[in-house]
Amino acid sequence: MKTGFIGAGKVGCSLGKYLSIRGMKVTGYYDRNTEYAKEASQFTETKAFESIESILSESDVLFITVPDGLIREVFEEVSAFPIEGKYICHCSGSISSEDAFPGIGSTGAYEYSVHPLLAVSSRFETYQELTDAFFTLEGNPSHLSDMSDYLTRAGIKHQIIDPAAKSRYHLAAVFSSNLVLSLIGEGIGLLQECGFTEPDARAALRTLVLGNVQHAVDSGPAAALTGPVERGDIATIQRHLDLLSAEDQQLYRLLSKKLLPLAKAKNPDRDYGSLEEYLEIH
Repeated sequence: MKTGFIGAGKVGCSLGKYLSIRGMKVTGYYDRNTEYAKEASQFTETKAFESIESILSESDVLFITVPDGLIREVFEEVSAFPIEGKYICHCSGSISSEDAFPGIGSTGAYEYSVHPLLAVSSRFETYQELTDAFFTLEGNPSHLSDMSDYLTRAGIKHQIIDPAAKSRYHLAAVFSSNLVLSLIGEGIGLLQECGFTEPDARAALRTLVLGNVQHAVDSGPAAALTGPVERGDIATIQRHLDLLSAEDQQLYRLLSKKLLPLAKAKNPDRDYGSLEEYLEIH
């Protein structure tokens, strides 16, 4: 299947380059910013199209890789042309294929969401990370297996999910990525209060953070767990709480409570009753 992209930003460039080097047929790019389309086409050794109609005429699979807020708008432009039998895709993590392409059923095209569990940060470098990235696929059941085979041929590891689970899936990604950054930011700030510069604080935490995450994804969060909750160390927890504002105390207690099931799984013979009671009271 020949694949085209509307939107030549970070995701479009990265996925197009990845597909092309994996031997998939990439036709090229259309973008309202013609320079972006030219740059992407040169980067992927494909074609820069001058109109939506022209890229549609040469593509079986069309990825709409524009910002989330523009996907519907662009699809309205796309659906003004004959698209029967074509696979219309987007790469948003938070929007289902059904929500992104309203009314697509009447066009005879098939809607899909293909989302990489990866922070795409560069137009011309992130494609190198896609080899190790995991994707999710959801969409029209009539050709879902064909779309899955397409991703498999491209070497893309993926999981098929129900469109109704899209928000829950995206929430999992936010918990595991975005919200973790807020906690790392708090840790860096606390080290700065101890006299570290911001660069030194980041360097100091590097081995701790990366090692812990690696252990968690390799062996599971319970196996990776260490620290005062795992030990049931109420005295240390109290000293931590004494250093925090009322708001941050609430956060610390809540996250500590979330760690308790992991601690119990790691140490099934240890009694965490006193710690549970302490966290509820304080």
